[in-house]
Amino acid sequence: METEQTSNAGQQVKGPVANTSFGGFKNAVFEQYRKAKENAEAYPYVWASYVIVYGGFGLWVAYRLKKLRNTEDRVKALQEKLRAVRQERDPTSSATGTENAKSSVDKAIK
Repeated sequence: METEQTSNAGQQVKGPVANTSFGGFKNAVFEQYRKAKENAEAYPYVWASYVIVYGGFGLWVAYRLKKLRNTEDRVKALQEKLRAVRQERDPTSSATGTENAKSSVDKAIK
């Protein structure tokens, strides 16, 4: 797939042809895939270790994110319950209380 090209200065440059069309990009991607596949077939234990290490890391990150989302959901539910209890206790000043609570939560987040 290597061809000789002439540059503006008249020098010959040896290397892959740089196609700006989609077909050139597709061929370049396919060529990289082929090289990676040959390397994986030549060194299976190295690639297996990559899969084990990075796959395990990916599973751990997914587990932690799921746990974080569940914790956030529980905190939001508890905040809503607390707001409801506060409104039941003091319904006259609930409007100003919730405004202050929301603004203080927003300030803490920023």
